[in-house]
Amino acid sequence: MATTTIRVDAATHAQLLELSKATGSSLIDTVREAAEALRRQRFAHRVADELAELRNDSDSWDRYVAQADDSVGDGLG
Repeated sequence: MATTTIRVDAATHAQLLELSKATGSSLIDTVREAAEALRRQRFAHRVADELAELRNDSDSWDRYVAQADDSVGDGLG
C-alpha cells in the first residue's frame, strides 16, 4: 500500500503514539482507525440530524414510520 506524509501538531502526534502503544497497534493503523471512527461518527450525526428534522414535520414523520413498519417484518413470513 502506498503511503504519504501528513503534518500534525506535537500534541496530536503524542496522543496518536499513546493510543498506538496502548493497543499495540502501529501508528499508521491507529491513524487509520481514528479516521474511520471519525467518518462513522460524522455519518451518525448526519443521520441523527436528518431524523430530528424529519420529526419536526409530523406528516413526514408519520409517513416515515409507516414505511419503516411496512419494511420491517417479524421474520415469520
